[in-house]
Amino acid sequence: MLRRALPARPEARRILLGTLLSAVGRGLTLPFLFIYLTDVRGLTDARAGLVIGWFGAVTLALSPLGGTLIDRFGARRVVLPCLVVEAVGTASLALVDSTASAFGVMTLVAIGSSAIWSGQNTILASLTGDGERQRVFGLNFALLNLGIGAGGLISGAVVDVARPVTFQAVYLLDAVSYLTPALILLTLPHVGRRPAAPVGEGAAAPTAGGYLTVLRDRPFRRLVLFGLVLTTCGYAQIEVGFAAYSVRVVEVTPRVVAWALAANTVMIVLSQLLVIRRMEGRSRTGALAAVGAVFAGAWLVLGAAGVVGGGNALLAALGVVACSAIFGFGETMLSPVMPALTNALATDELRGRYNAMSSMIFGISGVVGPVTAGPLIGAADGRVWVAVVVGGCLAASLLALSLRPLLTPAQDGRPSPAPTPQPQPAPAA
Repeated sequence: MLRRALPARPEARRILLGTLLSAVGRGLTLPFLFIYLTDVRGLTDARAGLVIGWFGAVTLALSPLGGTLIDRFGARRVVLPCLVVEAVGTASLALVDSTASAFGVMTLVAIGSSAIWSGQNTILASLTGDGERQRVFGLNFALLNLGIGAGGLISGAVVDVARPVTFQAVYLLDAVSYLTPALILLTLPHVGRRPAAPVGEGAAAPTAGGYLTVLRDRPFRRLVLFGLVLTTCGYAQIEVGFAAYSVRVVEVTPRVVAWALAANTVMIVLSQLLVIRRMEGRSRTGALAAVGAVFAGAWLVLGAAGVVGGGNALLAALGVVACSAIFGFGETMLSPVMPALTNALATDELRGRYNAMSSMIFGISGVVGPVTAGPLIGAADGRVWVAVVVGGCLAASLLALSLRPLLTPAQDGRPSPAPTPQPQPAPAA
């Protein structure tokens, strides 16, 4: 299955290797930023939260500019400097000693990360054909989670709040990891350049316009709306809603939450290739609708664990872990389909903007989701929160099904119907 999922072009395989290596570095630091800022550098919880929120706001604000620059200059000329800026910013986190310096460093990190995801998706799309793109994006997501999981295991065994040098070491290693995909891209001089304008008679004129042209694309507008609803009631709830409900309502320990997140990663790594294989030739909108249903099922399992609560600690803990694992299975369906459908709708001239808008979905929901999770969990012992996220995921499924009539069979990933054979006229006597 791995051999089948690998892209045909060796350049794309090397880009995937860069994703894996940089993800290991990301996993070294991903779970510990809040702890590092508060327990090691002495920031208050409120100030650390503001610093992390500021990073998300700056990234979201700069993402549209990143898409425009990718279309104008090519993904290569945008991704390479962004990776260097990201590396410098991440290394500088090791030197943070005040709230002001934390804001400055996180601003630098946000500038670097604002165009990396959309730029790398644009590069992968340019190196793959329509038939393999969905498999490659799914493999990219599996490698990303594998690297983050491996990095998290390493740093979990190394970092120590009593020894700040351990945190400084993992941030420096994370910075080095961002240079790995940059070095790989430097060895591929013809990858990620701006598409050449067609020449000659009969050549199609390049698509004019910017984000207004993208927003006039009715199928893509529907896809964006689906993504906003799904991620607000899905992904955006993992960091705040899931953890808060598990600890406060289900009454499990933070260690159980850590086990649950590990189960999520294991589910993704073990099942992604199988899911990719099963989804070939099937409707992409049907898969997106199934993702909403799976996410809703995961939240229902967590709600049931909340009903059990302290009455049966083992059953409650199993419910929390099962919720995270089921959620991970839904992610394995979403990760290949969403970017593949985005790039099926995109034109070469506006591909950077399409990918930038797709990445902005997660930024917007990352702001809305955590802000709404706290008050909802505090109402009616968390039952209101469960009802809202389950209903939102099911609403996203309906939006996905409403997208199907707006797509061609090729865009939806379905085989085109075979042409009806025309009867041959009988020969004249």
